[in-house]
Amino acid sequence: MERAVFDRMAELDQDHWWFLARRRILKALIARVVRPPKKARILEIGCGTGHNLAMLKAFGRIEASEFDRCARALANKRHRGKVREARLPDLSMFERNGYDLIALLDVLEHVPDDLAALRAIHMRLRPGGALLLTVPANPWMWSAHDAAHHHFRRYTRKQLRELFLRAGLEVQLLSYFNSLLFPLIAPARVVGKIRRKESADDKLPSEPVNSVLNAIFGLEAAFIGRIPMPFGVSLVAIVRRPVS
Repeated sequence: MERAVFDRMAELDQDHWWFLARRRILKALIARVVRPPKKARILEIGCGTGHNLAMLKAFGRIEASEFDRCARALANKRHRGKVREARLPDLSMFERNGYDLIALLDVLEHVPDDLAALRAIHMRLRPGGALLLTVPANPWMWSAHDAAHHHFRRYTRKQLRELFLRAGLEVQLLSYFNSLLFPLIAPARVVGKIRRKESADDKLPSEPVNSVLNAIFGLEAAFIGRIPMPFGVSLVAIVRRPVS
C-alpha cells in the first residue's frame, strides 16, 4: 500500500465504521462457523497495524506477520509479542501443520501469486484447520480505492472458489458481505471511475453518519452464512485443510 494509506489506517481503525463493523462480523463467524478449539493456535498474515489482533486473541494464542516495516512497528507497539516480517508466499518462518486458524483479511488481493500464497497457507494449517479470508469483490468495481491500496485484482465468487479448490482447500462458507450498503457504495465507485476520481475515499465521516453506517454494516453479523447474499462489496470465506 501507499505510505499514506497505512497512516490513515492507523488513525481510523479504532473508529471508522468499516473497521468496527467488520470486526464484529468476523468475530461472529469465528464463534459460529469456525468454532476453533480452546486455546487455539492462530496466525494472522498481513496484520497491517494490528487492529484485528485483539479480536482474534479472544479465541486463542495469536501470532502475526506484516511485511510493511512501519505498519509492523505499530502492530508490535499495540500488542506485546513479536509480529514477524513475512511476504507471501514465503511463510518459511512459520511452523508447518501448526495452526488451527489462519486469518488473511483483505490481503490476498495484494499478492501477485495468489495460488502460491494459498498453497503455502494450506501447509501451515493443521488437518481440519480453517482459513478465514476476506477479499474485495466484483472486478467491475475497480476504482481509485483499489489503485491506492495497491490491489492486483478484485474477485468473483466463482474465481475464488476455483482458486481454493486448486490450492487443495475445502470450502465451508463463501459469501458476499458488506451487502446492505452495496446499493450506496457500488454507484459511488462507478461514478468516481467515470469522473476519474484519484483519492482512496476512506476518510472518517461525521459522527452521526459513522454511527449509522457502523450499525447497518454490523447487522450482517447475524445472518452471513445463514442467508444467501447475492451481492456485496466484499467476499468472505471459511475454508479448511482436509483432514485426510
